[in-house]
Amino acid sequence: VQLQASGGGLVQPGGSLRLSCAASGSIFSINVMGWFRQAPGKQRELVASIANGGSITYARSVRGRFTISRDNAKNTVYLQMNSLKPEDTAVYYCLASASEMYWGQGTQVTVSS
Repeated sequence: VQLQASGGGLVQPGGSLRLSCAASGSIFSINVMGWFRQAPGKQRELVASIANGGSITYARSVRGRFTISRDNAKNTVYLQMNSLKPEDTAVYYCLASASEMYWGQGTQVTVSS
């Protein structure tokens, strides 16, 4: 499984960004896709995940502001991030869970005025 993430950038507090992660390869084996993030000096943390059956999990810190969705026809998972805060600044990583875990390259999200 290969994952290609995109959509990061610099945004002001209160702004929005949408991250995309396109999967290729043995996509039939994927059962969960999601996003983690890692801020400088902090551990990588789960942001949101979505399972094949539609079950969704959000970190408490992003609930109500972020929305994860999945387009199975495009083998792509999205993370719509609204009302961004400076503490959302991090490198965001796409994840696919199959027989093993697969990671995409990180994409930087910076929230700053």
